Amino acid sequence: MNHKDYEKIKAKEWEYAVARIEGIKNSKDPLVLYKNVRPIIDLKHMLETSTELYGDRPAFHVKDTPGGPYKPISFKEAKKDVDSLGTALISMGFKDKHIGVIGENSYHWAIAYLAIACGTGVVVPLDKELTEPELKQLVLDGEISCVFCDEKFKQTFIDVKNSGETQLTTVINMEISEDKDDELSILSLIEKGKKLLEEGNKEFIDAIIDRDKMGVLLFTSGTTGMSKGVMLSHGNIVEVLMTAPTLVNVVPDDVFFSVLPIHHTYECTCGFLMPLYMGASLAFCEGLKHIVKNISEIKPTMFLCVPLIMESIYKKIWAQAKKSGMEKKLKTVLKLNRITRKVGINLVPKKITDVFGGRMKTMICGGAAIDPAILDGINDFGINCLQGYGLTECAPICAINPDKGMRSASAGYPPPGVEIKIDDPDEETGIGEICAKGPNIMLGYYKNEEATREVLRDGWFHTGDLGYIDKDNFVYITGRKKSVIITKNGKNVYPEEIEYYLGKIPYVEESLVWGKDSEESGETLINATIRLNEEEIKQALGEDYSDQQALDLVWEEVDKLNAELPYFKKIRKIDIRKREFEKTTAKKIKRFVESNKGA
Repeated sequence: MNHKDYEKIKAKEWEYAVARIEGIKNSKDPLVLYKNVRPIIDLKHMLETSTELYGDRPAFHVKDTPGGPYKPISFKEAKKDVDSLGTALISMGFKDKHIGVIGENSYHWAIAYLAIACGTGVVVPLDKELTEPELKQLVLDGEISCVFCDEKFKQTFIDVKNSGETQLTTVINMEISEDKDDELSILSLIEKGKKLLEEGNKEFIDAIIDRDKMGVLLFTSGTTGMSKGVMLSHGNIVEVLMTAPTLVNVVPDDVFFSVLPIHHTYECTCGFLMPLYMGASLAFCEGLKHIVKNISEIKPTMFLCVPLIMESIYKKIWAQAKKSGMEKKLKTVLKLNRITRKVGINLVPKKITDVFGGRMKTMICGGAAIDPAILDGINDFGINCLQGYGLTECAPICAINPDKGMRSASAGYPPPGVEIKIDDPDEETGIGEICAKGPNIMLGYYKNEEATREVLRDGWFHTGDLGYIDKDNFVYITGRKKSVIITKNGKNVYPEEIEYYLGKIPYVEESLVWGKDSEESGETLINATIRLNEEEIKQALGEDYSDQQALDLVWEEVDKLNAELPYFKKIRKIDIRKREFEKTTAKKIKRFVESNKGA
């Protein structure tokens, strides 16, 4: 492409981005409250403009040694490392190649991602929970030539490289300081790139980004079937960056706390790229067992999490209140706080706000359904606690609750430019398949036209999720299309709904609901496989309870639940399961694995 053509294309892209932001600034939508967003055309442009605007401000907070203090890294310093690493990669012949990144959330993971995406090639984030054979398969399927990895994965990828069965030629270790025989050091490559830049090498700095071509290849880890490679463009991702913060306030003083696996598009787009775009910063958690300690150290204002983490924090607060005899007093304070919060006074005891670091402003929950009572409960503590809805194929935001006017039971409200519709809605309930349309929707599945045609029809992405939209355009999810149980009488039972009710029983840790046709009557019976909350069971029955006592206790609660349910939804059989459910790497129970059904 000659220079003139390139300038024309970039001018058109800039014109589009400016018009997009103008549309947002002129929006009359009462929920689009925050208009401090700016036009960006791709991730490279995002990083360049953020560095110009916020250069000396912290972009990352990192620890040089485990357990040590957090230290800031500025936008300028991070940009230098990205430019150096990208320059080194291009000099090694990796221009336009597919490059993998795998490991714990870290500064080097982030720098590798940006160095690949912002001018080198296609970045392929890999799931650190996968087995060696699965990773080898993804190296093949993703046509990966080079991979950045943590120390624990180096041998896996050296073996894959040495097998000669893939395109993999180079393994870069993100945790060593010097090159070794079979592996390179990310630090040595950054130094190599710095020297090349000093010598005048501008291959990376001047690299052309095509915002409409695949820039990121993400392999899904669904609860059914083989993983598919989702092709996202820079355009898909920057659309989310420019529109999601119009519903949730993000400012440069915000500190995001990064806990969820960064290879998942939810954390990657919203917890890593979003703060960089908005001039905020992010701090990496040292691991799940260090959450409380790290929160007290970094005092974050923004926290993206999944229901499991949010529920765990919430339950621990109330368990501690109960233990210390403060439960009744806390409930009274929270009732008052609902009123005083409206005039900016938070009455919640410091002991509780300190659990969240003392400065927590917003928590966003995604990835699975959560009990609205828990969202309301954390809101009562004086923290905006919101639910969002997204899929990898949507980069990932389909809907998010606004931080002013949220609805706890809803999965969210579509950001500007995203359309949601319900396909083939039920006449009585309005429930049908949720479909999304907008500039954030993926290009398709990598080398899988058949799977792409199945979900992308007439410009609409068919999510496979079932739900409905209320009169104000808020989205509600009722279940997965593939998991719906259709009884012999033609009734639809959404197992997620029953699992949600079961989750409210204190003795239930987690559950899987499934249907089985009775050999005797032929009718479809609703079965529930349950893992117990051992702590609650012991509190109720004592340390030496029997399996039968535990089952009886659970049945007492399920009988109460059944009394509220229509006949076709009633739970008819319970299996108590002592071993873990088989789960995806995103920690979702695999619904269609037979070994998950039953004890």
